[in-house]
Amino acid sequence: MLELNKSGTDRSEPGRLPAQDPGPDAAPDTRPAGDSPSSGPDAAADRVPLRPYLIAGAILCALYFLYSYFQYARFGSPSWDLGIFEQEVRAYAGFDAPVVDIKGPGYLILGDHFSPIVALLAPLYWIWPSAESLLLAQAALFALGAVIVGRTTQQILGGRSGLCVTVAYGLSWGIQEAVKADFHEIAFAVPLLALVCRALLLKRYTAALLWSLPLVLVKEDLGATVAVVGFLLFVYGRRLQGALLAAFGVAAFVVTLVVLIPAASSAGRYDYWTKIDKNGEQDVSMLDSVLGVLDSSVKIEMLVFLIGITAFMALRSPLTLLILPTLGWRLLSQDSNHWGMVWHYSAILMPVLFLALADGVRRSRGSHRPWLASYAKVAVPVAAAIAVAMTQHLPLRDLLRPDTYRTDDARSQAARAALAAIPAGSRVETDITLMAHLTSDRTVYWVGGAPGAAPDIVAINLDFGWSRPIQDPVAYAEQLHPEARYRLKHRGGSFVVMERTTPEPATIPGVRGD
Repeated sequence: MLELNKSGTDRSEPGRLPAQDPGPDAAPDTRPAGDSPSSGPDAAADRVPLRPYLIAGAILCALYFLYSYFQYARFGSPSWDLGIFEQEVRAYAGFDAPVVDIKGPGYLILGDHFSPIVALLAPLYWIWPSAESLLLAQAALFALGAVIVGRTTQQILGGRSGLCVTVAYGLSWGIQEAVKADFHEIAFAVPLLALVCRALLLKRYTAALLWSLPLVLVKEDLGATVAVVGFLLFVYGRRLQGALLAAFGVAAFVVTLVVLIPAASSAGRYDYWTKIDKNGEQDVSMLDSVLGVLDSSVKIEMLVFLIGITAFMALRSPLTLLILPTLGWRLLSQDSNHWGMVWHYSAILMPVLFLALADGVRRSRGSHRPWLASYAKVAVPVAAAIAVAMTQHLPLRDLLRPDTYRTDDARSQAARAALAAIPAGSRVETDITLMAHLTSDRTVYWVGGAPGAAPDIVAINLDFGWSRPIQDPVAYAEQLHPEARYRLKHRGGSFVVMERTTPEPATIPGVRGD
């Protein structure tokens, strides 16, 4: 169970955490000059070589990017998010407001989710103006989390535990599913949370405070996570720092949801409240949402696998409290996409859980409960074995399949031919299939999401999965935009490209005149 005793040890084990900084408020070292402070965190860091973890991180980065790249090259993006984030980064790279036309002509993305930290990708985008640059950045950020988690584990536990945890984290289902889901802003939160947890475990409390501050710029809900970091600091004895950080986290959470996002939103509100208080068109009370947090086997399965990948040792660490805010809104949500083990929502929980595993093992090694002390000796390799075993059912297994590397199949060739028929600089309305391949040098709208815009091109994949088959693509384009006329420009395989034959509208929604 979670134990919040200030010493950071099992209640039955006296003494402080090994390899931990006593902090700036600790009493001065009164040992004789000849005594070497070999148990301090800096000495522990010196004894743990960085190179093996950098090599492991580089390998994981390569695996993540390889998977993402070939998914992209095969036109297999699972959602519109990669296109959305490229439009946002492209705007920042051009020193423009982050307008994302995929969400609607002229749509300011900060009115949807508050993630200004994404602007940090602008320099990379200057070098490589493509959605692939975002995939590379995410792969690197996830791999950086593995380096931090693994090396911290070895500093705390010693032996080969660090590399085992690096493997367990790197192959964890939360990270793999996030890689499959293409780029998301939470990639920045992964190494930040790893650094926060590392600092807490090493009793570097000021560092924990500082690393947690940028989390409020990653996504609007992470202010609540920052508040929990403040609570832990308070419990660990840094009462002023903890109280101030908790207050900051709560204030950032409230101000972002109530002031900043509504101010940037054309609707003047935070739209995602409806994920909690509405199930389709039916209103759901907060009480019903709370009572229904465990009303699905999908939710229970997700919770079991979250803790199970740590061989259940994360339950021994107070760090596990940091996952509660994210789990809270996911379990309250009426959207089933938030409940399970797919998509990217669990990625930010992985560094917390695996460092909680390390902390739990350390706390259990000296326990007076023999079974717990014995289990602590094998928990780390058990967690690594679980991660390896689960990978046979997870995305990275595709890297062992030759078909993964084939980008010359008929579908991919037809998609590239359709791209070639779309002029650079044009305004394009399209579906998910081609979207992220167009956002670097075209203005891209979501099909059906730009009424009155009369785009230059309407490009669709007839096999996309429409609710009703599209028999006449030209008629469909004119149904979307009755103010314009279109003709067939290109057709190959399931891909159809239509171009507007009437003049461009004098006024285009979302586009302001000079």
